[in-house]
This record gives sequence, structure tokens and C-alpha cells, in this order.
Amino acid sequence: MKKTLLSALAISILMLSACDKDLEQAPISNGSVPTFYRTADDFTQAINSVYSNLRDYPDRQFTMSETRSDNIYGVSTQGIRTWEPINNFSTTIASNEYPADTWTTDFVGVFRANVVLDQIAKNGSLLADDVRLRTEGEAKFLRALFYFDLVRYFGKVPLVDTPLEPQEVVKIPRTPVAEVYNLIISDLEDAIQKLPDSYTATNVGRATNGAARGLLALVYLTRSGPTYGIEGPGLGTKDYDAALTLLNQVIASGKYDLLTAAGTAANAYANVFSYTNENNREVLFDVQYISGGLGAGASFPSILLTNNYFQSIGAGTGFGTGDELRPPSNDLVASYAAADVRKNVTMQIGYTTTSTPVAVETRPAFKKYVNGALRGTSRTDWPINFIVMRYADILLMKAEALIRKNGPNAEADQLVKRIRDRAGLTGSVLTGVTLAQLMEERRREFAGEGLRWHDLVRSGEAVTIMNAWVAKEDTRTRIRKPLNTADLLYPVPQNELAASSYLYEQNPGY
Repeated sequence: MKKTLLSALAISILMLSACDKDLEQAPISNGSVPTFYRTADDFTQAINSVYSNLRDYPDRQFTMSETRSDNIYGVSTQGIRTWEPINNFSTTIASNEYPADTWTTDFVGVFRANVVLDQIAKNGSLLADDVRLRTEGEAKFLRALFYFDLVRYFGKVPLVDTPLEPQEVVKIPRTPVAEVYNLIISDLEDAIQKLPDSYTATNVGRATNGAARGLLALVYLTRSGPTYGIEGPGLGTKDYDAALTLLNQVIASGKYDLLTAAGTAANAYANVFSYTNENNREVLFDVQYISGGLGAGASFPSILLTNNYFQSIGAGTGFGTGDELRPPSNDLVASYAAADVRKNVTMQIGYTTTSTPVAVETRPAFKKYVNGALRGTSRTDWPINFIVMRYADILLMKAEALIRKNGPNAEADQLVKRIRDRAGLTGSVLTGVTLAQLMEERRREFAGEGLRWHDLVRSGEAVTIMNAWVAKEDTRTRIRKPLNTADLLYPVPQNELAASSYLYEQNPGY
């Protein structure tokens, strides 16, 4: 059902010379503004190019969020890997490729969305009214997603809402977080009004109003988080009622539900991530991929694993990254109850190759998004979509908003129970669920999906939880200690500081 859209995206990627990694794409300051669009097809290619900028979005979440968190103990035994300073909370990562890649790629996405919006304002008459409104909604949804990503990682960032020339961009200072949120919220409110409930087969995978509502609810919960005394994503705004309104609308729409499956609870949970069940009822928004050497395959299933893992499941070589294993932490593994089916769907505890000599790995490995039998042609050509937001998140965000607003309560307990029942924990009912318990439930539900660091920061307990975790998990004494509130933001990349002639100030601690 997604083939037509993905083929169009692949064509857009090739036409726009998108490279295998966002790291290789031109930064926003290298863009130029088209003077006009000539046909409706120009708009289709343009909005597809904004979607194509999400290609490596999950890869960044796996490093910038999952590896940064207590879900992964990512230290190397064979030299320093490029991701290890992220894991170790190094203060010298302003020149590391991952923050630089995140900043650049998000702003490339912002630039492309700005071009689409600018051209709709100038030449939107080329489009049928419904297509024009939908395309504007898509561009605003995506611009909001890119800016939300930037705010959560860097705090203040330059606010650019028009397709400026390079010499103009570098004159814009970092904008206060509150003002960036104003644009994000305005964009999503408008997107909700202009996006459809769903799409026909050829357009499945585009943003819907349900996705916009879910993302805006998360924005409100994030903005409501504690400030930590830094200029980060939390502003302490207590937007719980606004979040609840949106979450209740998603639930009441009847468009989404938790997946169930005949047979075991493990089948129901695994079915969410099945290669043969993409775009299912649990998915609000995902990044679409297709294999076959079109340049539109995914690389995220490979990046936490090794060639040895893929060899052990009969996938041969060429699917790992050449890096070492980034294993789930002992603390995460131990957090699952014996009856919790999510553990075995999410990770494999040890593996052995069939090669000569045999290689034995005793540590766990994330496998949630891996199906060796249905792999693509290489480690960058997996066909599986990456789920950005799913219905389980809607239910647990509602529980979070209720707990933050009212304290532990019966309605939140029932929402958590639905998640735990699906996980096979029907005999272990929680009552009076606290915020800390809720965040641990989110940790198990979404492990290996790139959400954990953001959840920790939003919880208000990121520094406390991480310091306690480091004390017991860092057996190789690689992680800088103790962590503090400055570690909750990433540094402004060094190349961006230089490009702005140091108009941008660096975040504290770097």
C-alpha cells in the first residue's frame, strides 16, 4: 500500500541528490530559494523531499536518545567509536558528527518545508483546493517535527520560518525556546485543521490530523516539564488540559487501537513491528522505507548490532555497521518481569555465530526491528518502517497528563493496565501508579525505539536517575561523573558556531 508514495519519495531523494547519510547533505546555509513552481507535480516533488529528509531520523534517535540514556551501556573495548562520547557524556562533543548531523539535517528539513510554504503562498493556485490545504498541513507538520527535535536536543535554536538566503540565515541568533514552541504549536494547530484523517493506498504514510494531534500533545507535555534551571525543552507551563484534550480526540476518533493477535501476548506485541503488518492500526506516524536498491531503504535496524549478530541469524555479512555491539543495559534487562513478553520481542540475550572460528556473544542485543528473512540488500536497505508515534504512546501520555495534573488516580491506572495486559502481565495489576512507575513502564514498552532520553528529561528526574544508573552500570569507568543539568542539552555544533561568526553562544558545560 505504501509502494507508490515510497517510489515517489525515492525519486525525490535521487533528484535532490540526497546522500546515504544526512551528514553528507548540504547545510541550510547552502540552500537557494526557487523563484516559482510551474506545475502541481513540482509541489508533489517538493513535499516528498521534505519527507525524504526523515530518512536517517531513527538513526539519530538511536544514538542521540537511546544511547545517551540508561537503556544502553555503549562503551567500546576496541578503541573509541564515534558514538561512544555520546554515551560517555563527553564535554568535547561539539565537533562530534552526531550533534552536527542532527542540527544540519533538521534545518535542511526546515528549509525545504519553508520553500514549500512560500511557494504555496505565491503559486498555490496551481493546486486543487484540497491538495493545497493538505500540502500546507504536511509542510507545517514536518517543520514542527524538525523544530521539536532541535529544541529537545539543543534548547535555543535560530527561528527561521521563511526560505532565507544564506547571508541572511547566519545573522539570526538563537531564539528563546518559548518562541520556538510558539511556532511549533501554531504549525501543528494549523496542520490539524488541514490534514485528513487518513489516506488512500497511494498516499499511506503521509501525516494525518491524528499524527498532528499526538505530536502536539507530546509538545505540550514536554513544554510542561521542569526547567532544571537551563534553557532547555521544559518550561514548566503545566499544559496538561491542552494535552488531554488532544489525546482524548485521538482516542475518540476510533482510527487507532492497540494491536492484538490470535495466540500469545508476544504475538500481539511483535505484530506492531512486523514487516508484513506495516501501517497498522497502532501507528500514528512512521518514516516510510522500501528496499530494493532504490536509495529509500532504512539503516536503523543495523546500527546497534554487529556483523556477528547478523551472521548468527543467517543474514551473512554486510549488515552490521562495523562498530561494536551497543547492548541493552543490565539495568534495563533486569527491569522486565518474568512474564513480560516485551523482553524477548525487544532483545536477544546472547548469540553464537556459525562461522569458523565460532564467535560467542553473551550480552543482549536489540532486535525489535530485525527480520533477517525479509532483509533488504544491505545494511542501508531494510524495508521496515520506523514508528515515530504509536497508540500505546497516546494511552501512556494520557496517563502521564492525568498523573501530573491530579496525582495517582484510577483512570491512569486503567490506561497503564491496558499496556501491561497486552504485555502478558494480567496477573500483576498496579494501583496508584506514580509518575516514576509510569516512566519505567514507558521504558519497557518503548525500549529500542529512541524515546528514553526524552522521557527522562521530561520526567524531571534525568540527572538523579542517570547518576544512580552510572554508579552501578559503568563497570569500565568510561562515563564522566557526576552528571549535571548541563548534560541535558547537547552542544551547538562547532561548525555552526564558526559559520555564524560566533553569533551563537555555546550551551553551558561545553
